[in-house]
Amino acid sequence: MIGRMVAVAAVVWALAGGALAQGSKLETAELATRLAPSPVKYTVLLPPGYDPAKGPYPLMLLLHGGGGDNGFLASMRPTIEQAWAAGELPPLVVVTPDAKRSLYMDYRDGSQKWESFIVGELIPAVRQRYKLSPDRMKTVVTGISMGGLGSLRLGLDHPEVFGGLASLEAGIEPALSFDDVKMRNRFQRDDAFFKSIFGDPVDRAFWKKANPANMAIDNRARVLSSGLQIYLEVGDLDMFHLDEGNEYLHRVLWDHQIPHEYRLVHGADHLGKSLGPRLRDGFRFLTAHVLAPPPPDTSYAAGKAAVVSLRRRMGVADDEPRPPLPPTGAPSH
Repeated sequence: MIGRMVAVAAVVWALAGGALAQGSKLETAELATRLAPSPVKYTVLLPPGYDPAKGPYPLMLLLHGGGGDNGFLASMRPTIEQAWAAGELPPLVVVTPDAKRSLYMDYRDGSQKWESFIVGELIPAVRQRYKLSPDRMKTVVTGISMGGLGSLRLGLDHPEVFGGLASLEAGIEPALSFDDVKMRNRFQRDDAFFKSIFGDPVDRAFWKKANPANMAIDNRARVLSSGLQIYLEVGDLDMFHLDEGNEYLHRVLWDHQIPHEYRLVHGADHLGKSLGPRLRDGFRFLTAHVLAPPPPDTSYAAGKAAVVSLRRRMGVADDEPRPPLPPTGAPSH
């Protein structure tokens, strides 16, 4: 259902965005594997002027949502082209694999290992084929819905591979335990679906290990030492109530002092006209913080030094940890 809705939305964005920039190229290929139903199709978008002799190029994985496939990249092509034309993305190679409705997971029973396939086989294969940089700061991942979940899962689990992630409206629940997940936050995923991936009955410990909020806590030291750049966003009118899971993850990141940028997009639903511009916001973040960061801003150096001095005079230590925020109280009705 989500895949069909994305396709309809993409037509609107294409009409709004005008003609594609000249010189880009879309290709589809297959990769044989024993880790997932083989062969796995993937689509590649090459930037205008792509020339292997001019490489190595950066790599951006663009992950599709539930019900989608590698054709998602063709749907997003107008948005990517607009970002290139506006200078919001450097020339890079974009890759979208057809990951089915896998949640980008290694299944509990070992029958499918999508995370292992993407990191261990797909990325090395496309790097070799298209002359891409092996540098983690030239490797980023983004996606929407299930793809936003996949971006979080891949980035938080493999900060040594990815320099940054931009997760849009990730399909995540506001919980640290499977038993605390409410039906309002998982109604699009029935019991049979969970059992197919997390075991029958659902392996609670396995679910917890794969849940992005728990991953952020468990992998905190690795994430901080790597400098992984994290962008998280969701619309506050999300029809699947994904704003609740994303807001919860934001608070987990905040409480555990994991740097990130978070946006709760006012008036935005899961799909619609807002999604194209929101994806470009994610591109801008990845460009500014990973792919082509500007030099440090020293324009306010003198003012900052004065504030630091005042802070010390008032007894506020530079290394004082951020205290927990006080309770906000119950909303009034």
